Amino acid sequence: MDYEFGQEGDQLRSDLRELIADRLPPDFLGAFTDEPGDLAITQRFCKELAARGLLTLSWPEEFGGLGGSLWMQTVVREEMWAHHEPRGAQYMGVNWVGPSIMEFGTAGQKALHLPALAAGEEIWCQGFSEPDAGSDLSALSTRADRDGDGWRISGQKIWTSYATMADYCFLAGRVAGSGDKHDGITLFLIPMDRAGIEVRPIKSMLGPHHLNECFFDNVWAGPDEVLGPVGQGWKIIRRTLAYERVGVARYARCDRLLALVGRELEGTWDSLAPALRARWSRALIKVRVARLLAYRCVAAQARGEPSDALASVARVAVTQCDQEVAETLFQVFGHQSLAGARSEAPLHGALEDHWRYAQASTVASGTIEIQRSLIARSVLGPS
Repeated sequence: MDYEFGQEGDQLRSDLRELIADRLPPDFLGAFTDEPGDLAITQRFCKELAARGLLTLSWPEEFGGLGGSLWMQTVVREEMWAHHEPRGAQYMGVNWVGPSIMEFGTAGQKALHLPALAAGEEIWCQGFSEPDAGSDLSALSTRADRDGDGWRISGQKIWTSYATMADYCFLAGRVAGSGDKHDGITLFLIPMDRAGIEVRPIKSMLGPHHLNECFFDNVWAGPDEVLGPVGQGWKIIRRTLAYERVGVARYARCDRLLALVGRELEGTWDSLAPALRARWSRALIKVRVARLLAYRCVAAQARGEPSDALASVARVAVTQCDQEVAETLFQVFGHQSLAGARSEAPLHGALEDHWRYAQASTVASGTIEIQRSLIARSVLGPS
């Protein structure tokens, strides 16, 4: 397999970096910070990407994309995540909500949501995890009870990113009377301003706007808001998670931070302890391995053969190198990494920001233990 992106990919990467350098301030650390202007920056940037056709580059033209390859979309993913995701919450819609609707949605659902996503005008949140069903997603207890030709949904979701700003929720509920825990799960595309929905922010070290708990009290869902067959949502969830687990190019930010630190230490590199220099090199190797494993997933998707097992293998490697790089860079700069002001901290506070987010990387989108279990089942078969 040749993983070179060629002249087209190199030009796209160069254009994206030029655009990012021109539109983002040097101390930009993403949309969900204590700086209120950061969210506005991402909203403007996202609209510009959409106007250039770069937000959904690999989507079919009929849905607002450019019909480009998944490899070109991978270039976009890498440059966005490497530069603290200036698409903000939109990456969720681009990476897996949109593709899931393309694959399983009705013509009406595609017409309603895909053009809006491609234009950067629709933000989504994910209603999967629950207080007693996080990593064991199939144990969810949110109920969806029949009411005429629609449904009434009641339950609680937790750790819901972007719920305070989302227009829609990709919501998983369980229909009544199902037996096996994988049966009966149904997916709904619910407007977040629907009566009966309450969002409560959860304070965390990840900054504002990020984590929330959502309560659904007898929320109405019409028949046109069900994604895929009723009671067969588990298949869609598995495919969705496969898209999600390779859609965030965490390795790209690790690679960029290691490179930036290398340049920052130019002239003083030899003064570092040999063990620390060796750890920096090992971290870089792990990042490059994680990148290649992610590329295997992209290749499988490009062939129309997305693989849960490949996605889990890549996820394990990527999240582990995320934490390895965070710890390594903290050791390089020591207490300086924790300087409070962006202007005083190394790389404008990017190291401390990366460390905070890396702590959750082996939990988000399915814990690393769940990923390993999925890998084992793909090799050994179900227990």
